[in-house]
Amino acid sequence: MNLDPEDIARVCAIGVGATATMDLWLLLLHRLGVPTLNFAMIGRWAGHWRRGVFAHEAIAKAAPVKGELALGWLFHYATGVAFAALLVAIEGSEWARGPSLLPALSVGVATVAVPWLVMQPAMGAGIASAKTPSPARNRARSLANHAVFGLGLYLTALLVAWISR
Repeated sequence: MNLDPEDIARVCAIGVGATATMDLWLLLLHRLGVPTLNFAMIGRWAGHWRRGVFAHEAIAKAAPVKGELALGWLFHYATGVAFAALLVAIEGSEWARGPSLLPALSVGVATVAVPWLVMQPAMGAGIASAKTPSPARNRARSLANHAVFGLGLYLTALLVAWISR
């Protein structure tokens, strides 16, 4: 697939917008007293990669990394852009010009595989939060968060398509 600079800008805007949509959802949950992601722990996890450490017994007990909160947010948004690129790679750049809900929601929900199968095990929480005190609740939250991300992919793509006309 060949993407021109306009397509690349669309993908970046869609990824950032979808991630921001998820962040607004997380902010709402936080204000309602629901525990949410700690982006410093994501930054700590990613920060240890340069030392060759990819998995931890418990990421909260790992040595802090300078700038881990900023690194966590950067990683979060870069991942959102990568997932938007995946959606456009699957559906084609025409999808971004005339988005539909089902592909965006499907990709959004499918992206929950990354935290369940990669991030949570590597941070010491086990596959799909199996080692946490409330695995089922944590899985449901992750799934909901990623469904909101998928909705964000669609809504942001609609906005970008409308602005681009």
